[in-house]
Amino acid sequence: MSPPICSCSEKVRKLTQQASVMRREIKNLRQQMDGAIRAHRKQMSSLQSMLTDCMKHEDRVQSVSKSPSEMTQLLEQGRIQTVPIGYISSCFAVKNGTPRQPTICNSSRAILKIEPSVFNNPEHSLVGLEQYSHIWIVFLFHKNGQMSYKAKVKPPRLNGQRVGVYSTRSPHRPNALGLTLAKLERITGDTLHLSGIDIIAGTPVLDIKPYIPDYDSPKTRTDDTNSENRQTPITDSEMPQVMDVDEEPNILERSSEPSSELRVCPAGPSDFSQTETSGSSVVTGVLAEVKDYLKQQQLFTENPEDKQTDSSECTSLATNPFSSSTLKFGCEDYSTIAAWVRAPPISNLDVRFTANAEKELKEFVSCESTDSTRPKFQFLKGPDEAVAAIKGILSADPRSVYRRTRCQDRLFFFTLDTADITCWFGDGFAEVVRVKSMQKLELTNVV
Repeated sequence: MSPPICSCSEKVRKLTQQASVMRREIKNLRQQMDGAIRAHRKQMSSLQSMLTDCMKHEDRVQSVSKSPSEMTQLLEQGRIQTVPIGYISSCFAVKNGTPRQPTICNSSRAILKIEPSVFNNPEHSLVGLEQYSHIWIVFLFHKNGQMSYKAKVKPPRLNGQRVGVYSTRSPHRPNALGLTLAKLERITGDTLHLSGIDIIAGTPVLDIKPYIPDYDSPKTRTDDTNSENRQTPITDSEMPQVMDVDEEPNILERSSEPSSELRVCPAGPSDFSQTETSGSSVVTGVLAEVKDYLKQQQLFTENPEDKQTDSSECTSLATNPFSSSTLKFGCEDYSTIAAWVRAPPISNLDVRFTANAEKELKEFVSCESTDSTRPKFQFLKGPDEAVAAIKGILSADPRSVYRRTRCQDRLFFFTLDTADITCWFGDGFAEVVRVKSMQKLELTNVV
């Protein structure tokens, strides 16, 4: 008697059952892997925080254990142990998509809180800083990965050309120190609220200093042959009685937003008599004051092309200073920089949004909103500010040279505040195709 022969339908049924079982097993394995990844991330985060606390404690112990003479000797040798004064909380979570310079994205925001371990009263260290509109931030490039650096680097704006590392602002340098200029919006207690930032979240800050354009904006005369067109120096008797900047930093009453009004103190009888006697020298002094004021108010909005004036304009100004509709005071000075900084081999990109991306972006609400049903920004003040930030980031082409040349057909992802941005690059433009809340995206990935 021959064994029964299974039909083809029975074999297909068994194979289908086996395939369904395999699918379930694969799904279970994926869920286990996702859970293990989340648990691993939590453990790594806790370990990192523990290591950070241990390093802080070790630094404090070492600094206390060393004698003053040893500390002085190390300082003279240039070997110091830096202690972060605080850590940045920024709208940029990762390096990808973070602006390379602060002026690229003026609407970016961040918070810096002074560590209580540095000062017993951290808010005391910030007294007087509210009188300045901008501050220098010295920080550490803590996400460099391997501490490798080369004498020549390839800046993205040079599109692959090599220059010396010290002629660039590359983060990969022997000492991974960074310097940026940020706008100081306000100070609340021990916390600084900043804008125009180009630093990612978690960056250790080593020091902050007030920005003083009188000292921090050196000017270089490019043509010394126009010395005869320069203004006559003002004598001490002709100089208005103004306190020194070091004595009172707020003497110019600089505000965070430049004012369009020019404040001129009313002249008394003695001033008019002095004008009659001193003549053009007083006029020159007043023009010098107005010139300094306009420089300080327009320092961050001026156009370098507007600063070039010929000698004929300077000569005509001496006879009739208000003849032109645009006030120009003498022959302007300006600092010299590398030509490729202002005229790089790559041009700015045109940024546009798809209809779907615009709709998704409008769903976000301001950080000050109380609406809990819609995605909410943590730093930005609404979709309009987010649009300005996205355009500033993408117009400067945040891609590396490798991605620009080898990965042209791939999507580009970056995060801005609580939004995950997906875009692609074409010939001379960048298009945003999706804007998703990071919280919703994480929930989707978990499900």
